[in-house]
Amino acid sequence: MEKGTISKFILEHYKHFNAAALVDAAKEYEAQLEAGNKMMITLAGAMSTAELGKSLAEMIRADKVQIITCTGANLEEDLMNLVAHSHYKRIPNYRDLTPQEERELLDQGLNRVTDTCIPEEEAFRRLQGHIYEIWKNAENSGERYFPHQYMYKMLLSGVLEQYYEIDPKNSWMLAAAEKNLPIVVPGWEDSTMGNIFASYCIKGDLKASTMKSGIEYMMWLAGWYEENTQDQGVGFFQIGGGIAGDFPICVVPMLYQDLEKTDTPFWSYFCQISDSTTSYGSYSGAVPNEKITWGKLDADTPKFIIESDATIVAPLVFAYLLGW
Repeated sequence: MEKGTISKFILEHYKHFNAAALVDAAKEYEAQLEAGNKMMITLAGAMSTAELGKSLAEMIRADKVQIITCTGANLEEDLMNLVAHSHYKRIPNYRDLTPQEERELLDQGLNRVTDTCIPEEEAFRRLQGHIYEIWKNAENSGERYFPHQYMYKMLLSGVLEQYYEIDPKNSWMLAAAEKNLPIVVPGWEDSTMGNIFASYCIKGDLKASTMKSGIEYMMWLAGWYEENTQDQGVGFFQIGGGIAGDFPICVVPMLYQDLEKTDTPFWSYFCQISDSTTSYGSYSGAVPNEKITWGKLDADTPKFIIESDATIVAPLVFAYLLGW
């Protein structure tokens, strides 16, 4: 692929340290795809609020990612940005806020993520009624789906189009829905929409069983991994740490050790963008070699760790892969 201005700049100037690790990881990611391997991307933190969709949506459309694992927050926050972008508020001086000023943001219905306030009330006023109807219809029909599948139904129905406040091409969830891209969302309950679903269950309006669980996500992922590693490999590109990375990477040792399928291949590639410190027993900050001892990576698996800010690094890696 002919490389564009951004890629050429990276190749010319990113020669050492974390910059060099970025280039090496991007080149190997590209080599994995050229070899016919698939790639999982995992999203932690607030990457959707950071508007990663501007590049990730194009990665999805260009078949540069075949499966995504993300937190419930990243799943919903892409939709929130899609329908309520004009209500977001940026706080450049967030380091200087007093507790009282923080409380004033809460009273305005603004939930702060570093320098960006999410207008959850405004966003969910546009989402809640529609998603509840989809949940309830499924329950009435005796159907059960995963969290992301309900959101796909909502997006593809077109009911949200009346609220769009950004160019829909910059929504990675919409791009994923249009491709029916597999998504795994461990710990979905730890999200605003998960909390709302739980509140309906507490009130008796919905049954918890209408939502497929994290265990069912792991069962599904096991089948997907086996099917997609029969002839080729699957790589692992981890943005941040936490459950988004910890949950899916464990499918390999589970298949190998717990199901005793000893021919299960390791992940074919591993890269993590991380700012976590390793010396505190942090699994999120563990260097890739530690994963060898857990049966996730092999000794010769290409491994990279880019110790930097994911909001800076991920768009640059994606730009390289897209030839920008």
